[in-house]
Amino acid sequence: MNTAPLPFPDALDAHSRLDRAQSRDGQPDVLFQAFDAVFADALDHRLFTVLSWSRAENHARRAYSSRPREYPVGASKPMGPTEWGTLVLKGGQTWFGRTPEDIRWAFPDHELIASLGCESCLNAPVLWNGEVLGAVSVLGPAGAYDERDLSLLEALAPRLVPALMP
Repeated sequence: MNTAPLPFPDALDAHSRLDRAQSRDGQPDVLFQAFDAVFADALDHRLFTVLSWSRAENHARRAYSSRPREYPVGASKPMGPTEWGTLVLKGGQTWFGRTPEDIRWAFPDHELIASLGCESCLNAPVLWNGEVLGAVSVLGPAGAYDERDLSLLEALAPRLVPALMP
């Protein structure tokens, strides 16, 4: 389990890495890949995804996946009608799934998630002007994350706004 908060210089480095990524050609993939790398370094995740959200269509579309074979980019998920969707996508709240039971509660594809060794999950909405544009998810083994990790994800999630703007 990650028990130490990300030291200030590392948080500053994360912001700097994302700044450099935003300035490069190849958006939004370059920014998504940089975000994935920051969280791979900080939290050693097993799955990292970014969803775009359409409130009008009430569904989420995968904009990025660290495991595109299992979770292909462009695939849609009917997450709006779920309790998780009500909390994160419609309500703009973070969510911390600490156990396999939490994962089952949140995601219809929980069996695939479990097959990847993911038993805990951090989610943060990407918000702009009071609206949810999408959500970012970091998944790993049971006990891998704590509240500070969720705070880091929540603090960096707004960096994805330009990549998810309609």
